[in-house]
Amino acid sequence: MFECIIKYFKRNKKTSIVEETNPMKKFLIVGLGNIGGEYANTRHNIGFKILDYFAKKEELTFETQKLGDIATYKIKGRTFIFLKPNTYMNLSGKAILYWLTKEKIPLENLLVITDDLNLPFGSIRVKMKGSDGGHNGLKDTQEKLNTTKYNRFRFGISDAFSKGRQVDYVLGEWTDDENSQLEERLDKSIELIKSFGLAGINNTMNSFNGK
Repeated sequence: MFECIIKYFKRNKKTSIVEETNPMKKFLIVGLGNIGGEYANTRHNIGFKILDYFAKKEELTFETQKLGDIATYKIKGRTFIFLKPNTYMNLSGKAILYWLTKEKIPLENLLVITDDLNLPFGSIRVKMKGSDGGHNGLKDTQEKLNTTKYNRFRFGISDAFSKGRQVDYVLGEWTDDENSQLEERLDKSIELIKSFGLAGINNTMNSFNGK
């Protein structure tokens, strides 16, 4: 009888370990941005800002590790690994590939958060593939992953700049009007990230695109 009990617990212990390390339940959420205080509140750093806001809400702590700052969030059996690459924007793919490989996370469980000039301020668009759209962070990600088929969460920053001022605009800080609307958009972004891991990419696109 005792032998049966021991076998039962051994069997369940193995099952528990498998569940904890199941790669399909791990997600890499990457916020793109540039390191340094001078970039902290710029439009180009919305990826960092969203993850920082999520961490503050959930009382998570980022730790500097190889190629970026890392925080871990667990909910309903899922593990979210948040990454803010410290490689600067144009080498983001190096950090993404490293952490995907290190954590054995499948490509379909990757979500890259980036700014988008082609969307109105605060609007959201989630896609499963696409071009880099001239975005250096996405360009390097595409090159390092050798595919355009990876999930990305584009946050609209609008194109309200005059000719020849794109760089200044992207690396410029949010206006007072934008800042007043930003918190609600950040809350929506947190909901989106949770949905990605809990409900899947298709449901997330249906629920959040254009919202």
